[in-house]
Amino acid sequence: MKTLRKVKKIQEDLNAVKTNAEDFLAKYNSNLPDAFPRASAEALEKFRATHASLFNGINDWTIEKHRKKVMDWLSSNTVTR
Repeated sequence: MKTLRKVKKIQEDLNAVKTNAEDFLAKYNSNLPDAFPRASAEALEKFRATHASLFNGINDWTIEKHRKKVMDWLSSNTVTR
């Protein structure tokens, strides 16, 4: 059980790490269920412009903070993917 907790803790820590849009895009799309729309660099640029208050710097993307918001936004907006 301790090993499982350690693995979950490491995953949580990795999800909180700030990264650039390119790395976020790769991680986001690789862990996305088939039923959800895939993100693109263009879509992330539009999301960032629309939700500027969620970002403090250039490399401010985190799975923990942005994944669900991007998923919801992509589902409700027509964007070139």
